[in-house]
Amino acid sequence: MPAFNSTFVNAEAADSRVIGNLILLPIHTKFRGPAYPPQQEYDIIEETLDLFRANSFFKNFEIKSNSDRLLIYGILFVSDCLNKLSKTTNYKEAVRILNNLALDSFSLPGDVGFPLNALYQGASNKNESDLLRSYLQQFRQELADRLLTRIYKDDETSPSKHWLAFTKRRFMNKSL
Repeated sequence: MPAFNSTFVNAEAADSRVIGNLILLPIHTKFRGPAYPPQQEYDIIEETLDLFRANSFFKNFEIKSNSDRLLIYGILFVSDCLNKLSKTTNYKEAVRILNNLALDSFSLPGDVGFPLNALYQGASNKNESDLLRSYLQQFRQELADRLLTRIYKDDETSPSKHWLAFTKRRFMNKSL
């Protein structure tokens, strides 16, 4: 059985912007950045969170579209977020930890330290690089925020064991 790919293939035909081979899809967000709201309620962040647990079992992933690259980035970021949390972390501490992780400096596709340079192309100029960095920072902030909502849905004193069970799983044997 193959891994689950992104359903936002048709979004690539619309007016979404592509930098390198990473598409900047619209997202519902409360954080400041270049992303604009989508026409529908379901966005790439919801899809990432919905497919994370199923896709984290796979070591191989066939990329069928540029939106799959954004899905891969999101899944790897969720994995990093879960690795930062522990069973004893309460909601307020988890918010602080994941906000710091989302805002920490990170390497972009095409940079020397980026772990998936074989799958991603870098930005062609400084303006595209700045746009990509601000989009990915906004993407990471919103993804961390929605992940916390799901993990602490039942109890704010401890995270869900059903999410923390995936801390040992490594999607594609990679991490950001």
